[in-house]
Amino acid sequence: MLTASSTRRSTRWLVGISAAFLTFLVAPVAPAHAAPGAPVPVPSSNGLPNKGVGALSDADKDFVIKVRLAGLWEIPAGNMAQEKSNDPRIVKIGKSIAEQHVTLDNLDRSTAKKLGIDLPAKPNSDQQFWLQEMRDANATTFDQIFIDRLRAAHGKIFPAIATIRATTRNDSVRKLAQETNQFVMTHMTLLESSNIVDYAQLPTAPAPANAGKGPVPVDGQMLAAASSNGGIPGVSTTVILLVLAAALVAGVITSMRIFRSR
Repeated sequence: MLTASSTRRSTRWLVGISAAFLTFLVAPVAPAHAAPGAPVPVPSSNGLPNKGVGALSDADKDFVIKVRLAGLWEIPAGNMAQEKSNDPRIVKIGKSIAEQHVTLDNLDRSTAKKLGIDLPAKPNSDQQFWLQEMRDANATTFDQIFIDRLRAAHGKIFPAIATIRATTRNDSVRKLAQETNQFVMTHMTLLESSNIVDYAQLPTAPAPANAGKGPVPVDGQMLAAASSNGGIPGVSTTVILLVLAAALVAGVITSMRIFRSR
């Protein structure tokens, strides 16, 4: 038979457990933080399929061609940096970019062959002009021309890669965009490590279409997905938590009445 003191202890125990559970339910979920000094993870493309499956858009084809054009002028530009620069940093940057573009060019040509895309065999007129600038430069002027031309070119193609990576329906183009993004980010970082990039000459970003309304456009489908809970349309997380809390309180009250009757 339960005594008055045991009933009170049981009641306090139930109330304590209930309070702790309610606190857990309504507490905001804290975001995960990386440990200080942890290396930044580089996304791998090894798990992405590469079968040439999926619709191929004009933008996809243009992207594959642009990757080829990048290699056609940046490989000779990197080779020139090794021959003409007197700065060991620039020589190293040129060597790395030239070698990495050889690898990227092989990936690009393999993708183009799989998808039946015809690739150019020589740089376009702008790229030929930049290469001629570098040929005509002396040891004093070469470094600045080399760094600024390549940095501007990488900055221009960078957002184009993101668009293709996010929108393409073709698995081979998606994989190539993933790989190209990693190369381009590496090259931008290498070029900026020279500490002579003229940032004032870089083009500015276009004005946002919806200033002050978030970093990305939000449509009705995105809002519906954000308000759903685990794929249950129309049921928000708040409603589910309130239902659980009400059920818990009802259970506690029922248990307290049972203990008092005993």
